[in-house]
Amino acid sequence: MDILEGIKYNIKGLFLALKTPKLLILGILRFVFVLLLSFLLSGLILYWHDEILTAIWKKPSSGYLVYLWNAVSYILSISLAAASMVIAYLISQLLFCVFIMDYMSRITEAIILGKQVQTSEGNWFGFFIHLVKQEIPRTVIPIVITFFIMIAGLLTPLGPVIIFISSIAAAVFLAWDNTDLVPARRMYSFKTRIGFLKTNLMFHIGFGVLFLIPGLNILFLSFAPVGATISFIEREGH
Repeated sequence: MDILEGIKYNIKGLFLALKTPKLLILGILRFVFVLLLSFLLSGLILYWHDEILTAIWKKPSSGYLVYLWNAVSYILSISLAAASMVIAYLISQLLFCVFIMDYMSRITEAIILGKQVQTSEGNWFGFFIHLVKQEIPRTVIPIVITFFIMIAGLLTPLGPVIIFISSIAAAVFLAWDNTDLVPARRMYSFKTRIGFLKTNLMFHIGFGVLFLIPGLNILFLSFAPVGATISFIEREGH
């Protein structure tokens, strides 16, 4: 099954990274950066938790509304924590991790093929701008849309179902953010790359489902470029 293949390649990439000093160091750097930023934003957001909740709904003095208020407070805490993780990931991707991901992908490509495929010309800064431009449509927009879907799900009777679907969608987009590294570096058109995502949707679900495991998700995200690069190269038939 493609879902199992996705899971396998994610784990395979993690093991390769743990055995390769350069990949290990880069993955740890990305892990530490995202983790620190996540803790910082979580602390700031949760610090203002009571003020945010009070602005939405002041705590009732008694009755069953108190239990309902506590339930809303719990849901808000989870939502704020999730929001901080998403924001931390997006900031780290655009300002720092997009370069690390591409470098990890290049190292992995050299390991698998025995050489690095030269696909870009121009100076380093120009290519960095190219990487950032690729990151906006494949990461920022999908994650923001998914986050708003989750918030909307909290306000409807089908909330749990919508949240589950949006979580899977987020996992798919996060997986594509990694599997798209090689095609973007080789200057494939956006239409071709989005077509690859559609054709291999179940694979991306499997690859991204590990990103939904609390605690371990940051670890798998940190080393995901390795497994994604391996999968793309092997699918090319090399």
